[in-house]
Amino acid sequence: MRSISLTRSMRWAALTVSALALLSLPARAQTDHDHGHHAHQALGTVHFPVSCRPEAQAVFDEAMKLQHSFWYQASEKKFQEVLARDPGCAMAQWGRALSLLYNPFLPPTPQNLAKGLAALEEAQRLGAPTDREAGFIDALLVFYRDHATKDHRSRVLAYEAAMASLAARFPDDPEVRIFYALALNVAASPTDKTYAKPLKAAEILEAEWQRQPDHPGVVHYLVHTYDFPPLAQRGLKAALRYAEIAPDAPHALHMPSHIFTRVGYWPQSVETNARSAEKARIAAETDDLLHASDYMVYAQLQMGQDEAARRIIADRNSFAGTRMIRPAGPFALAAMSARFALERGAWEEAARLDLRPTAFPFVDAITHYARAIGHARSGRPEEATAEVAALTRLVGALDKDAYWKEQVEVQRLSARAWTAFAEGRRDDALALMREAADREGRTEKHVVTPGPLAPARELLAEMLLEVDRPAEALREFEAVQVTEPRRFRAIAGAAKAAERMNDGEAARTHYGALVQVAAQADTARPDLEKAKAYLSN
Repeated sequence: MRSISLTRSMRWAALTVSALALLSLPARAQTDHDHGHHAHQALGTVHFPVSCRPEAQAVFDEAMKLQHSFWYQASEKKFQEVLARDPGCAMAQWGRALSLLYNPFLPPTPQNLAKGLAALEEAQRLGAPTDREAGFIDALLVFYRDHATKDHRSRVLAYEAAMASLAARFPDDPEVRIFYALALNVAASPTDKTYAKPLKAAEILEAEWQRQPDHPGVVHYLVHTYDFPPLAQRGLKAALRYAEIAPDAPHALHMPSHIFTRVGYWPQSVETNARSAEKARIAAETDDLLHASDYMVYAQLQMGQDEAARRIIADRNSFAGTRMIRPAGPFALAAMSARFALERGAWEEAARLDLRPTAFPFVDAITHYARAIGHARSGRPEEATAEVAALTRLVGALDKDAYWKEQVEVQRLSARAWTAFAEGRRDDALALMREAADREGRTEKHVVTPGPLAPARELLAEMLLEVDRPAEALREFEAVQVTEPRRFRAIAGAAKAAERMNDGEAARTHYGALVQVAAQADTARPDLEKAKAYLSN
């Protein structure tokens, strides 16, 4: 196992250098487009033919450019503009319903579900003049209809089936194919480690990319398609290309970091998310601003840029009182503060985190989880037990959301494990921590987050190191780096485990990797200083 991990560490280092050169492309593309005469010029090329008045077609295409970059508030306004030019355009109502999904990887709000259903019913009343357009409307209706009685996951799968049927009827229609690929990605099971649906989507999208190299949706959905550890390398080209095609869209500038995070390209993630956050700030898109910031802070913390992360968090906390009806913004606010404490091993800070209650139980769980770990690892199991009880309540509140229920259960198990450890019940603690690691390993992270607040397997490895089982700890730290490459704590832990085993070669390699990952650190973290001292001997 160790030889595989060491080879991977060297490969990541080489790849990072090559990607730094590549990343200058999007920045150049942005300056090429900045002379545009209207706000949404640099968004790629889309032609989605519809049977509406000719004067409405160009506006419909503009709306679809925005929609393919999940710029949903702007796209809905454009679809309204289409209706102003052609009140009888049924597909503009379909477009409104599409924009009301917001990010389709997250459940829409109840208000949007009601509005979207009304828009589609109006589209049916107006009548689609072609079978293709009627097919688009009917397929989306499958998702919106019965939203009050059928759960989100069931409706997602029904929509995927409807789009599969439409794609079978219109196999040569580019937009049908592209939306079918997106439906496959949204419907992919987080526990399917064969990645069957994403790989099917990849086949469709890669073929379409050859025909439409500047289509924003194609490259955007390819990034989502490859946003898994075993597939991430395949997504680098699309990630770089998307930011180049659509540099005026905040989401387009953020999306490359989904792949950069998967392969540990931290400087590139910071750079593209900084650009995304600035675009989002200008456009007053708070969710996009905070989402990009969470990914940026995650990358900064892996590089030991704690002061840079501190500044970002302090700035973004000014949005804490903003009303946000979608989870991405609140999630980012809670996660950034929790990450800042947990990634640095600042257990007292973690224990003192302020809870900002939200409408989303899995968001509130972030703070309770971080506080539980902070209390337990500061030697206060009684206080940790109260936080575990809060996590237990939140798990119960997620009965209708199987994915997040499992994620919060992993956090609860991890918190229970460290609480048991603080109580001196080390065998119980290790058993609980291993269960958490195994359960987390059977699923995938959600698009809303760059990664777990603290990978459960990493916490298991740290616990093994605490009980002086360095060989087992090293195996677990190296396993973390297969799915979460170039993580500061996983590399530092592996180095310490190897050193404790008196494996000088492995220790030097891991300490060397740590120094390389944190080459641009702005803080003298103890683990980094130890790595430098070890390598200087």
